[in-house]
Amino acid sequence: MTESIPNFRRLSNKLLTSGQPAREQFSLVRDEGCCLVVNLAMPNSDGFLPDEGEIVEGLGMRYVAIAIAWDAPQLDDARQLFEVLQTHRDHRVLVHCAMNMRVSALMFIYRTQCEGVDEAVALRDLHAIWTPNETWQKFMDDVKNDMHDVRTSMDVVRERDCSAKESRQSGA
Repeated sequence: MTESIPNFRRLSNKLLTSGQPAREQFSLVRDEGCCLVVNLAMPNSDGFLPDEGEIVEGLGMRYVAIAIAWDAPQLDDARQLFEVLQTHRDHRVLVHCAMNMRVSALMFIYRTQCEGVDEAVALRDLHAIWTPNETWQKFMDDVKNDMHDVRTSMDVVRERDCSAKESRQSGA
């Protein structure tokens, strides 16, 4: 059972998270219907499996590694993860790291900002794993602000495109 994987959480029908699965537990992930495994752990993380990609792909799933430094997470890491999740939003996905701490922090942002999950619900799931330290709380705030900036820029582009279309239609 996937519940035997460290810090396993079923956040939705499509989104599963955990700490580092053992080599033999990836077949359980496949049996759950996952088509993608995303690993956010660094190669020096506890339990890291250097051949994890081969194991996962050998079981018929896709594999993406986005190594996020524990002490210095970067906005580009979050952007890359969210892009992968958006691309696979119609499929069941497991996102894991060493202890589900990196993942749970980023899933809080992703779920509230991209999936419309109530903040209290997402916070309960986050706190079931941990309370982010100062580094990760700042990173979460930075990611949330970055997402707001991206959405604001997209709104400006959409407004400009709509205004240009209206001008063309009115013959101006």
